[in-house]
Amino acid sequence: MTFERINSENLTAPIGFSHAVAVTGKKIVFLAGQTSMEQGGAIVGNGIVEQFERALSNLLISLKASGGTPNSLTKLTIFSVDPEDYRAHAKEIRVVWKRLVGRDYPAMTLVGVTRLWDKEALVEIEGYAAI
Repeated sequence: MTFERINSENLTAPIGFSHAVAVTGKKIVFLAGQTSMEQGGAIVGNGIVEQFERALSNLLISLKASGGTPNSLTKLTIFSVDPEDYRAHAKEIRVVWKRLVGRDYPAMTLVGVTRLWDKEALVEIEGYAAI
């Protein structure tokens, strides 16, 4: 299987995402949205950075259980109750990303929402992977 991260010179240079990811392979995995919920069901983490780290870690656990690795991620959607707060902490979030996933970025979208299922949750991440 091969991954091709496509970033056209005719678009703004991406920082922290790829404009498109093409995959040649067999298995596509749809990853349900993950928040910073711990195994007991409580939302944990103070602030957007800690909650992002836990939500991404939870997504990666699901990905691993599916037979994938962080490099298998092709598309993520991040839902944030406060996109300005997310943007204000982008550098810290990028450090978390690089530590957990590396330097390859899938196609990504950030969507501002009024609320998530658990009212304490600040961020939810869902995605697709090719394995």
